[in-house]
Amino acid sequence: MSINRRKFLAIAGGTLALGVAGKQTLKVFAEAEARKSEGFACKRWAMVVDLKKCHETEGCTKCIEACHSTHNVPHFNNKKDEIKWIWKEKFEHAFIEQENEYIPSDIKNKPALLLCNHCENPPCVNVCPTQATWKRKDGIVMMDWHRCIGCRYCMAACPYSSRSFNWREPRPHIKQLNPDFPTRTRGVVEKCTFCDERLAKGLKPACVEACPNKAMVFGDLEDPNSEIRTMLGTNFSMRRKPELGTQPEIYYII
Repeated sequence: MSINRRKFLAIAGGTLALGVAGKQTLKVFAEAEARKSEGFACKRWAMVVDLKKCHETEGCTKCIEACHSTHNVPHFNNKKDEIKWIWKEKFEHAFIEQENEYIPSDIKNKPALLLCNHCENPPCVNVCPTQATWKRKDGIVMMDWHRCIGCRYCMAACPYSSRSFNWREPRPHIKQLNPDFPTRTRGVVEKCTFCDERLAKGLKPACVEACPNKAMVFGDLEDPNSEIRTMLGTNFSMRRKPELGTQPEIYYII
């Protein structure tokens, strides 16, 4: 079969393009596998917050600033529209069931650090009609902001007030945009995701890394040799509203 010069060049060019595309595809897969291998392997993520260490630096908000800047959390400068992934609250409001008049003043009068509890039995997941929030095998309660329809059932179901609703367009109120993390839109619920995007790269959550007093420890509860298990095994700890049966994965040492 004869072939002219034009057809030959067309076939050769197509073959070359397929070769380049094939190499590019292989490169993408290789990079994805490399990222996967870099990430932390864990069976059950949890966090310990040592309130004694947290109180060592009065007024410190480094963990909050690190979290909110990393995840493009908007700042509206008013309580009504406030979006919070991690925040501080009075002890008596955070631990209502533990409140009594004889609690030592150095505990009662200082704030507790709060965030999504990533419950073992998360009520928010059960009520979401679009599965915009779900629980991973490693215990992290995730959010898909594209699937959220703003019904706020999850906010009503969460007994810890760990979710925020965007009543206004959040993007103009982001202090410094992080291009590596998606922004949200008006009408969407958001919350802490234990920095799942950082864990995939083998990095600790931004709040844990930023804490100057090492008051936050993050690790695998299923690993008996992990730092978090050592802390829980050698210190008295408590969780918020344990009587509800949600089994929070945030533990507090007071």
